[in-house]
Amino acid sequence: MTFQIIIAIFSFFLDGILSNYLSYMIGDLSLFTPYFTLISIIIIYPFFAKESKNYYKFVGIVGFLYDLFYTNLLFTHTIFFLLIAFIIKLIFKKMEFNALTNIFLITIIIIIYHSIFAISLFIFNVVPVTIKGTIYLISHSLILNIIYGETLYLICKYLPHKRHLN
Repeated sequence: MTFQIIIAIFSFFLDGILSNYLSYMIGDLSLFTPYFTLISIIIIYPFFAKESKNYYKFVGIVGFLYDLFYTNLLFTHTIFFLLIAFIIKLIFKKMEFNALTNIFLITIIIIIYHSIFAISLFIFNVVPVTIKGTIYLISHSLILNIIYGETLYLICKYLPHKRHLN
């Protein structure tokens, strides 16, 4: 469990650090929009494969802390992260975890995350949301997050610990 906590904390702080240096304005969005905390939730799932309750508790705490430190929408990311964790669990039941499926999973999860977020913003009329803007956000967040996800995957695969990745 210590290894997973270290990955999540590192990703959490790296998310905050990079968000200060990379622009987020629509139309001024860089090609490198980080969602490292979300990516860490994907990467650590195989370590919790037999402990679903602990995984959901861990993801809920990470989502709450993400809301507390990075957003003004308390419990929003907690709910989103728990929903994403459920989707990750369903996908892992159907697929074997390797470097190629990791890229696929990161892409799918980022698309789902942005879609859920855009739909909720549209339903609650918080800010104006367009399909074009959502696609723009998705396309500009994939590059860095796939690189980070693959790096984390390789680190987790080759470091000695109790459960190994495939």
